[in-house]
Amino acid sequence: MFAAQIKPAVDTLENARKDVRDAHKADQGRLRISAPTWFGKAVLPQILSGFRRLNPKISFEISLSDGLVNIVDDDYDLAIRISSQPSDKFTIWRKIRIVPRILVAAPASRYAGMQHPSELTPDDCLAYSDESRGENWVLSDGVSSMTISAGRAFSANNGEVLADMAADGAGVAMLPGFNVSEHLRIGRLVHVLRGWAPADLWLTLYYPPYQALPPRIASFSKFFEEQVAAHMVPLS
Repeated sequence: MFAAQIKPAVDTLENARKDVRDAHKADQGRLRISAPTWFGKAVLPQILSGFRRLNPKISFEISLSDGLVNIVDDDYDLAIRISSQPSDKFTIWRKIRIVPRILVAAPASRYAGMQHPSELTPDDCLAYSDESRGENWVLSDGVSSMTISAGRAFSANNGEVLADMAADGAGVAMLPGFNVSEHLRIGRLVHVLRGWAPADLWLTLYYPPYQALPPRIASFSKFFEEQVAAHMVPLS
């Protein structure tokens, strides 16, 4: 009876020991990854499948969210982010590639024929925001720049929602090309103010503050970067 009572504790201890052993191997263990929703659905599966074929003993736990997660408190091994240029001093990050953004609107809307950003009001601009707040759009024509307050009337933390709102004529959205490529292809959205470009985003890998990346995380990161470069993942 005593053996039966302590068996769960023994099993837990043995599993913990196995996790520690696996953490030091490049081809074994678990990877807990956070990724943006669109990227996680459209791009990540093919990368994960390819990596799993080479490393069948590595398991994955994937969490999709367009919000900003705390990779330390939430116990992630790494996070894939598409965001502005990293400035975080408390995590490690690895730039993978640039992600251009464009301004889009419905083709039949009054926004389609705009010539200058001064024609936009804060109510016209559909903002991307993690905390339901507005954002500032900085647009440049290569010579001068203009800042527009966005999100007074509408903000969301999901690019697909903003693309759909813009396609319905609710305003102008500033989004990465991948969020709107299909809308542009079928004519639901058009690229507006082509001469005025917002700042690019970055596809970046973020890590907790490791002294050195665990082998399995380093191995996946290298494979991820190679796959993005080799197959020209459709981010632009």
